Amino acid sequence: MAKMDMKTPRAPRRPRSDTAINLRVSRAVRDEIDDAASLLGKTRTDFIVESARKQAVDVLLDRTLFSLDDAQHKAFLKALDNPAPPNARLKRLMASKPQWEK
Repeated sequence: MAKMDMKTPRAPRRPRSDTAINLRVSRAVRDEIDDAASLLGKTRTDFIVESARKQAVDVLLDRTLFSLDDAQHKAFLKALDNPAPPNARLKRLMASKPQWEK
């Protein structure tokens, strides 16, 4: 019979953080965040960062309505109909990972 390893599995390591964000909140808000984080098996920091990042992605992705006057609209349609040929900068941009996947 094979011997089973009874060690507790380690949580995956998260990337090293290099920037601090300091917040001041009421004790009630902190406790509420802690309760929610605990229910998900997360640390307060992980919960806050994940929640804030999801909201940031939603805000960035929701920027789909743009108001243009007639001249801007015509220029926009002209640009769509006559796109510039790809250059090195555009190729580099298109090859990069989108912000919401980083």
